[in-house]
Amino acid sequence: MPTLDNPGVQTVIGVKEDEPMDSNAVFVNSLQFSFPGSAPFISDFSLKLPAGSRCLLCGANGAGKSTVLQLLAGKYMVSKDSLRILGRPPFHDTALTCDGELAYLGGTWRRDVAFAGDVPLQGDMSAREMIYGVKGVKPERRDRLVKMLDIDLEWNLMRTSDGQRRRVQIAMGLLKEYTVLFMDEITVDLDVLSRLDLLRFFKSECEERGATIIYATHIFDGMEKWATHLAYMEEGLLIRGGPTSEFPELEKGTRLLDVMEAWLRAESKQRKLKKKVEPGAGTKTPVSSPFMPSKHLAFFR
Repeated sequence: MPTLDNPGVQTVIGVKEDEPMDSNAVFVNSLQFSFPGSAPFISDFSLKLPAGSRCLLCGANGAGKSTVLQLLAGKYMVSKDSLRILGRPPFHDTALTCDGELAYLGGTWRRDVAFAGDVPLQGDMSAREMIYGVKGVKPERRDRLVKMLDIDLEWNLMRTSDGQRRRVQIAMGLLKEYTVLFMDEITVDLDVLSRLDLLRFFKSECEERGATIIYATHIFDGMEKWATHLAYMEEGLLIRGGPTSEFPELEKGTRLLDVMEAWLRAESKQRKLKKKVEPGAGTKTPVSSPFMPSKHLAFFR
């Protein structure tokens, strides 16, 4: 099995060459990606997750976690054969996101833009206007989220804290019953109780509805029993990955935080050593993507 001592080897989480793409909720096969004018950023990334999985996507800042989540969410165009969500290419099959089967919660909240349903609006809005402006949701699910996240429907979102706005944003992203959910560190602004309640909600979604979740985070407190899978990235490569039961580091009750600290320190040590041995290591010749992804397009998708 590849280790952090051999970062050039790609870990493939159970992907077989003759395995049908639609047999897993998430199927990524040798994914390559680069931004225009840049060197390849994501290289030979392969991953599969069965329905009901809760995968933690981990790695240092700049490892490529957010880019991978955006690719999985259909924000940028890649080959149809390299990426399938529920057996369908997320960029090309826009019904995945339009119907709510595929949901993505990112880390950006813009103070000057509020969203009611699918329509961007300028100016002050209350939490009630935003949450009740989304149509086609189950009232009981909406009420559960409002209660769980302790949202005051009279909040004016131009005059609330970052944590309060984040609660409203999370609630709106979860109003519709998704089948696959990708999250990019969405709990950073939440207090401890809100974060724990939210994680319990996600666990119940996977166990009761068979939903599949990939969560990129740097907060690992209490996550040992939450995650069913781990995926550790380094410089666009998936270095280690698989079911949590296959990681001997976690067998004896070691905290996930301690495991991640060991991996990150080993990676940092290797990077510094490599720079000493190979001056300029890590720099890549710019290569333009044939698909010409657009960050402007990604915002609106």
